Amino acid sequence: MTAQIIDGRKLADTLKVTVAQEVSALASDGIDCRLATLSVGDDNRAALYERRIAATAAELNVAHTHIGLAGDAGPTEVIEAITTLNNDPAISAILILRPLPEHLDEAQVFGALAPLKDVDGVHPENVGLLALGTPRFVSPTAASAFHALDEWIEQSGIDSRDFYHNALIVVVGRSANVGKPALLLALQRQAAAESVDEWVNRGGQLGWHTRHADVLIVAAGSPELIRAEHIREGTVVLDVGINAVHDTGGVRIVGDVDFAQVRSRARALTPVPGGIGPLTDLWVIRNTTVAARLNRSPDNRETH
Repeated sequence: MTAQIIDGRKLADTLKVTVAQEVSALASDGIDCRLATLSVGDDNRAALYERRIAATAAELNVAHTHIGLAGDAGPTEVIEAITTLNNDPAISAILILRPLPEHLDEAQVFGALAPLKDVDGVHPENVGLLALGTPRFVSPTAASAFHALDEWIEQSGIDSRDFYHNALIVVVGRSANVGKPALLLALQRQAAAESVDEWVNRGGQLGWHTRHADVLIVAAGSPELIRAEHIREGTVVLDVGINAVHDTGGVRIVGDVDFAQVRSRARALTPVPGGIGPLTDLWVIRNTTVAARLNRSPDNRETH
């Protein structure tokens, strides 16, 4: 078996039309739209994500501001920067770029965000709305993974209800902005869902879990973690990881899945780059348009 490649760039071309219409509708309604990204330190993954977001925002005529803090910035400095963005009426949406330095408490940082500007959906209020099935914002990466899966199911002529009702979706990674929301999105589709993380890999049990999956979503932040022996033949594999790997040929970008190995066993597979990433960038802008409308009327608590 050779996996069908799920082309994220092709899917993004279609999604881009929808997002462009949403941006245009804001302009027609006289609503300004500006996204602020904030990073702490100089992690390559955060820098790459920021460049992609900046390029996508420019292409769609959405204003973008980036705040970069030093890697040794303490909690007080980081929260002050977030508070400034929260209180700035010109800022519609805020995206905290991960990973954050280890000395910062992610929950504390995410909790400082204004819920109506939190386009990553990581503030406790937004996490709770997602868990209840009434999301205001869905994590762009998790939403993009399921958008790709939903589109593949439709294009394959498969009944989506039957697919999800009979599928076990295993999510590798439990981050607040990808792994956990992906698990909730699987449950919303009435699929069986399982979450595993680095501990099962350390204990040598990763393959036991992943080989049971009908759909494997990998968001572990570990280069080429998933190999052929980790999946059974016919699994749909969605690779969310983006990792910069240094070798003799320079720096290359790889996912959390060993593409060459897994392609020989999977039914369908997203590549890195060119898979979930292009969709994620657009979904950030899509959430930004939602935030712009919500912040035009701060008392509007309607969920989306």
